[in-house]
Amino acid sequence: MNKNSMLIEVNGKQYKRIPIKTKILTAEDNMLNIIRLKTKSIIQEKDIISISESPLAITQGRAIPVKDIKVSILANVLWRFVSKVEYGIGLRSPTSMQCAIDEVGNCRMLCAAFIGGLARLIGRRGKGDFYRIAGKQAALIDAATTSPVPPYKNCVIKGPKYPEIEAQKIKDSLGNECAVMDINDIGGCWMVGGSNGIDKKFMEEVMKDNPQGQGAELTPICLIREVK
Repeated sequence: MNKNSMLIEVNGKQYKRIPIKTKILTAEDNMLNIIRLKTKSIIQEKDIISISESPLAITQGRAIPVKDIKVSILANVLWRFVSKVEYGIGLRSPTSMQCAIDEVGNCRMLCAAFIGGLARLIGRRGKGDFYRIAGKQAALIDAATTSPVPPYKNCVIKGPKYPEIEAQKIKDSLGNECAVMDINDIGGCWMVGGSNGIDKKFMEEVMKDNPQGQGAELTPICLIREVK
């Protein structure tokens, strides 16, 4: 993005988004330590910290190589009933469906498939009924080939565990509000967890144009600063 695109107006105020570049993160990394190291020279008191959900999940060991996923008969059946979505594969693959089943259980996924199938019959294709029933963790799963970062191209990346708790830990340590965000390049922007003083609606507005990019930029952290 160019310099001007890092500015955005929300509720009549100007905000600057400052993406923070890191190395390729792994399960050996701690997100709090990475944020502390990479922002210590630039962070200001009232800055808000935004973290991309997939890199946080990676530091929790939730990037699963496809070769290690044992696809069940149920996953092989259910993935075919998931509608195609414009922002990616989602659960429309056997391996990502298996990871969703591992997260939320057979019964919930069967219920989601049943409700999703009924919704399509009455003309609600693409309305997200399947994911509403399947739940947050199912919706957050990124299928293999979604990540442009080489170590994770052949991994299914599950959503981060306990994003609210992780965000609160960061706030408690650094003093800045923190949000964990799921954003894509076609307008999808969802705060999946935040510290106790964060405004979900504000975060989804201020980050809606995805100033961090889609992964290849290696900017999993972003500071949001009001321009006065």
